[in-house]
This record gives sequence, C-alpha cells and structure tokens, in this order.
Amino acid sequence: MVMRSLRVLFCLFLISLSAFAQSDRGTMTGTVSDTTGAVIPGVSIVATNVETSARYETTSTETGNYTLAQLPSGLYQLSAELPGFKRYVRQGINVLVAQTLRLDVKLDIGSNNESITVTENAPLLRTESSEVAHNVNAEFLNNVPILGIGRLASGATGIRSAYSVANVVPGATWLPDQTIRVNGMEGNTSALRVDGQDATATISNGSITQTQQSVEAIQEVAVQTSNFAAEFGQAGSGLFNVTMKSGTNQFHGSVYDYFVNEALNAGWPFTDDGSGHLLRNRERRNNWGFSFGGPV
Repeated sequence: MVMRSLRVLFCLFLISLSAFAQSDRGTMTGTVSDTTGAVIPGVSIVATNVETSARYETTSTETGNYTLAQLPSGLYQLSAELPGFKRYVRQGINVLVAQTLRLDVKLDIGSNNESITVTENAPLLRTESSEVAHNVNAEFLNNVPILGIGRLASGATGIRSAYSVANVVPGATWLPDQTIRVNGMEGNTSALRVDGQDATATISNGSITQTQQSVEAIQEVAVQTSNFAAEFGQAGSGLFNVTMKSGTNQFHGSVYDYFVNEALNAGWPFTDDGSGHLLRNRERRNNWGFSFGGPV
C-alpha cells in the first residue's frame, strides 16, 4: 500500500513538472471559414516548425475553431486541408513565448491538388489577450548594442547579460550589479524563468539574484510587464522568460570572443602618464566560447 502511494505521488510530481515547464510555449488559434464566411468543421490543421520539421496537428471543431497550444517558440508554416477545398498554406509565422497568435483561415472551393499560399506577416495586434509583453529574439540581441562587456557595461562579472534587454522595454530598467525594476516596483518583485522553469535565485539584500545564461545559447527573451496570465501570478511586477536554443535540421556552430582592453579605451581627461599620454585604467576581459547544434 505504501509503495503504491509512493508511485502515485511520484507520477503526480512528474506531471506537475511537465505542466509547469510549458510556460515557455506559444499558441495559435483561429476560425476556419469559406469565402462566404460560413464556418467549416473537420478541417485538418497542421503547424510545422521550419527549423526542426516538428509537426503539430489538430482539427477544426463544429464551430470552425481550432487551437494549437504548447508550441515551442520559433518560425512556423500553417496548412489547412479538407476534401473539396483548395489546400491553404501560410508561411513565415513567428510564434513567441507566452503569446497567443490569432490566425483565421479562409478556404476556397476547388481541388485538393491546388493550393493557396499566403506569405503576408501575421497580424501585430493581439486580440486574444490584454497582457503587455515584449519579445526579443537572438538576432535583435546581437544587432542592437545593449550587450555590453566590461565593468561599466555589465558589472563586476564583466560578462554580457541577457537581462540588459530590460533597457529597451518600456517601463523596465536594468543596471549592472544592481537589479531589474519593472513599472517602478522593487527588484525583488520580478520573476525569472528559463525554458518555463523557475530560475529566480534566492533574495540577497532585498534584491533578486539573476541566474545568468550564455547569451549565445539564448533564442528569445520574453518580458511580460502587465496583465499576464494567472500561471505567472507569483511575479509582482515583471516576468522574464528566457528560451534556450533548440536543435535544427542542419549542423551549424559558431566561435566567438567579446573582449575589453584598455588600449581601445579613451584616456582620462586632464591626466598624463609622464610620456604625454592620457592615463587609462587597466581593464582586460574576455567573454569567449563556442556553440554547436544540429538534429537530435
């Protein structure tokens, strides 16, 4: 009896972990209709991840609605098929962390061998939720000069921090060696998650210690600042949800080194090192490494 109870508790524990870890996912939803606006039930809906070729399938309900939940963030292609209608394909759909994207589908009468391909961008206006959120991907992190290195730019560690993304989010700030503030709230009211798992470290001196990930391993940072869902209710001000990179269909990698050297810095004004040059404090830091990924 005791062993049976332990097995049940262990299974419930695993289920709770699996459910909790899904908060790093996104959702597609919408309505399938014909050109007259009449809803169509029984339509086969497939979302395919462009990078991993993973397929997520569902069928439209009697009211023509469909929902594809728990989609890993990334670029997708959506297809819809039903005998008697042309195949519908929509490309370039960017699914973001903790966001619900509405994509309505209109099917034209015709042969299943024919197809209609839509390449327009998904709507930017979010009508499925009132939350205020900002999603920043790896390309933005690398292209915008917010990932500083060195003491003045990234604090005592001198290592680039993904949490500096707070400085491009309205209502949020981040300072090296200090804390994150969202909407003017104290730093110890925010929460941090990595791939859906709570990564908020213990509170030190009234501030939250951020768990640091390698910037090169990050795929996306989602910052939710207001009106987020109840599943994130433990955050009093803002929630930082970091998604790490996943596998791809092809092998690829990179080698990097971000460095600081006083020889590249400007000297202190009104100083002289004795040889006619301005004084420069010694500062030499290297943030180097490599990344490699591929199919699993």
